[in-house]
Amino acid sequence: MPAIHGTGVGQGVAQGSVARMADGLAAPDDAPSTRTPDEEKAAVAEAVQAVAAELNARGERAGGSARDVLEAQAMMAEDPTLEETVHAKIDAGATGEYAVHRAFAEFAEQLQALGGYLGERAADLADVAQRVIAHLRGVPAPGVPEPGHPFVLVATDLAPADTALLDLDQVLAVVTTEGGPTSHTAILAREKGIVAVVGTGSAELADGQTVIVDAAQDLVIADPTDEQLREAAERAAARKAAAAAPITPGALADGTPVPLLANLGSADGAAEAVALGAEGVGLFRTEFLFLSSDEAPSVEAQQESYRRMLAAFAGKKVVVRVLDAGADKPLPFLTDAAEENPALGRRGIRALAHRESILRDQLTALARAEAETDADVWVMAPMIATVDETEYFTALAKELGLKTAGVMVEVPSSALLAEEILKTADFASIGTNDLVQYTMAADRLLGSVAHLQSPWHPAALRLIKMVGDGGAANGKPVGVCGEAAADPLLAVVLVGLGVQTLSMSPSALADVRAELKNHTLDDAKRIAQAALRAANADGAKSAARDAA
Repeated sequence: MPAIHGTGVGQGVAQGSVARMADGLAAPDDAPSTRTPDEEKAAVAEAVQAVAAELNARGERAGGSARDVLEAQAMMAEDPTLEETVHAKIDAGATGEYAVHRAFAEFAEQLQALGGYLGERAADLADVAQRVIAHLRGVPAPGVPEPGHPFVLVATDLAPADTALLDLDQVLAVVTTEGGPTSHTAILAREKGIVAVVGTGSAELADGQTVIVDAAQDLVIADPTDEQLREAAERAAARKAAAAAPITPGALADGTPVPLLANLGSADGAAEAVALGAEGVGLFRTEFLFLSSDEAPSVEAQQESYRRMLAAFAGKKVVVRVLDAGADKPLPFLTDAAEENPALGRRGIRALAHRESILRDQLTALARAEAETDADVWVMAPMIATVDETEYFTALAKELGLKTAGVMVEVPSSALLAEEILKTADFASIGTNDLVQYTMAADRLLGSVAHLQSPWHPAALRLIKMVGDGGAANGKPVGVCGEAAADPLLAVVLVGLGVQTLSMSPSALADVRAELKNHTLDDAKRIAQAALRAANADGAKSAARDAA
């Protein structure tokens, strides 16, 4: 059987027998209800409340990013607009099951039409609907199979509630036919260190069939030979040994230092990141403080949260991104009414400059938290596109007591202007997820253009090199904090393009650290040049592999 290609998550390889995720519940029919509308509404309300409570409980048990994802799903379940739509359908004579089925489906269709982050959430909404309907029927919600032995889980896609609590003693690897590199399945699999290949398209794999899931090679091998099984087992053992080796600072084979930093979404993950060898924080996302509130948190509340995280990294660099709102993260106290194309509207630094008091409060809280700890705080603004924006942000940060102020390079204009921008900014950090999206005009969460979303594309690599060159010309450091840094071979390429620090999910640190030790700086430059000469993303990756 030919190998099945998809997008690998991480660098792991695993083998085992397939267990397929059961199909979802059958859609309810539209027969008229035999109960009163009030009875139907009460049953739906009880089911929604139970599902929201279960999702929140799962989030508490899972922690980390999974908790944020599941709390967002619980909020979806209790959305007042959805409730109004469900009630309207019940008043028109529908059963609670059918009203939930149709209302959630209609809302999911609206999200899909919006695309981007909201489009990706349509699958999350469908999962909530299935759980509510299952509760109304008094049956278990569709979930992860339990064959009684370790297995490779194959599914169309995984709901966050299932991914967050996978039993890693039983689930050897995950294969999904849908989803992309930034889907919740991929994000949570990467965080939990699960071997996964996502977005394979149709995958005709049967229960009990033996497969190798090779995330490093972006493929699934069905019915492998004994030699393929042996080679995969040897690679898995070598990777396990590398992960167990003593933790050392990130460096190339010739001793060139490449500090390896952690991407964190809240203070809760700081201890684990330190334990896995993070030499600091390359991206601390601050949105968690703002997203669940109708008004901006106070300076004091922000200060306490920042202080907790900074205390875990005493004496180390912590790069904090100020609030990145707009587009997929609208906030009532910051962003304006709905825009036709919010990804190209008032987001990031544009939104903060429009509501400067919110930015001033955040920078003040950061400066005070830094004064209370020994951490070295660097602050950066998202979505910088111009030299003027750079000058505005860096001046304001320093006015409010922060000594190191930089920019995120996420749009082509800031890469093209890198040399000029870095005459003002103290550093640049490249957010490869958005940089690729805007460079290729391809929504990073839209499956139909997934082939254009790779950070390996030479167009993106050339822009990254321009930023590296701009940093070198001004003696300013350049880092990468997008998902690209978690790909070990691509990490080598990035260093060859002039990137000096790499920030990633803590679970990726060991693989990247091990790969960097295999190459000198001259090697990295040579491998990078090979990738730059390619015509497309696949060609760049193949060229880099050959050169390495």
